[in-house]
Amino acid sequence: MLQLHSVTKRYGSLTALDGISLDVARGEFFGLLGPNGAGKSTLMSLIAGLRAPEAGTLTLDGLPLTSARSTARLALGLVPQHIALYPDLTAVENLRIFGELYGLRGADLHGRIDAALEAVQLADRARDQVKNFSGGMQRRLNLVAALLHRPKLLLCDEPTVGIDPQSRNAIFEYLERLNREGLTIIYSTHYMEEATRLCSRIGVIDHGKLLALGTLDELLTRLPFDEEILFPATPATTPLAAQLQPHGDLATSGGIVRFRPRPGYKLSAFYALTEAQALPPHLFTQQRPTLEAVFLHLTGRSLRDA
Repeated sequence: MLQLHSVTKRYGSLTALDGISLDVARGEFFGLLGPNGAGKSTLMSLIAGLRAPEAGTLTLDGLPLTSARSTARLALGLVPQHIALYPDLTAVENLRIFGELYGLRGADLHGRIDAALEAVQLADRARDQVKNFSGGMQRRLNLVAALLHRPKLLLCDEPTVGIDPQSRNAIFEYLERLNREGLTIIYSTHYMEEATRLCSRIGVIDHGKLLALGTLDELLTRLPFDEEILFPATPATTPLAAQLQPHGDLATSGGIVRFRPRPGYKLSAFYALTEAQALPPHLFTQQRPTLEAVFLHLTGRSLRDA
């Protein structure tokens, strides 16, 4: 559906995107995961036609997205990172403006506005000014404003920044329902839990480069370990950590030691060490690696670093 080939974007001496190539299939819920400043918003703006690349091509259903007159843009909906609403207007007035920009009029537009407000639980606030809405309510209204014209592809650029858990979950559930109904979604985020919950496929981006691409299971195969073990960093576990050094990677953060065994190291050997040191089993948590582990392996830094 969406094809990007060798897309590059520069701002002066800064290369924001460096030869990005990507295919997004129809019906996918595709996640673009990376820290602040990785190039996510720049990529979204290029797809939306708000900026032009220095090199490369972007097409939607075979039609170019880089042309100023491209009709392919009519098939896009964009939920920007920053709220794009008129605060002194009501929810209905805001949606009417966005709908009319896409050529919607009369009863059709009125019906779509009513359905949109109902879908995000704002029907009872339809006549209220947006400046009196909470952050979560504004985010939900911002979302449906991008959907009035029923796009084929929805671009969500970190749409849950700074909102409460209830509104975040409401947005998740709404997007999941839209995707089940066939809407293709590209969702950028720097929150691993969002990408894990929502996305059928994930692209990890940093410093303008696409570092890895695949399902969560496929990304986990990039790691040199299958399991990791967590235990508290205390004087009692210090000797254990020293003995584990030759057998894997250890990292300590927030008072927790994370041990990632090297290939071939048997976990039975690990538990034999704990028994020899009379350390109780409840101190240790064995778990499957997470998306954060993939990112740290690829970039060597925390996902939320700027």
